[in-house]
Amino acid sequence: MNVTPEHNEKIARMTFSSVYPHYVTKVEKKGRTVEELHQVITWLTGYNEEQLQKLINQKTTFKDFFEQATINPNAHLITGVICGYRIEEIEYPLTKQVRYLDKLVDELAKGKKIDKILRVG
Repeated sequence: MNVTPEHNEKIARMTFSSVYPHYVTKVEKKGRTVEELHQVITWLTGYNEEQLQKLINQKTTFKDFFEQATINPNAHLITGVICGYRIEEIEYPLTKQVRYLDKLVDELAKGKKIDKILRVG
């Protein structure tokens, strides 16, 4: 599945705060916690709780969200298919980073152990 420039632009303009409640619902529905969600977001982006809340309150776009983030050097270990896209084949960096986040949330909701999600060891 090819990622179009229009698709990339749409993702860049989306706000993190518009998607965040869906992440929360998804993980809580599967018995996981907001704390675990924040743990995986922090691992990927380097944001702490306070920074995360500020970005939500400011309705930060995904473009700005990831431009300000410190992406984990092991993020490249996040592979597989999410939303119909094979992550390792996505060329546009922002779209790839958003899909990294989607994949981590998906793994959390599916009950994967935190150490595995955070690519420890």
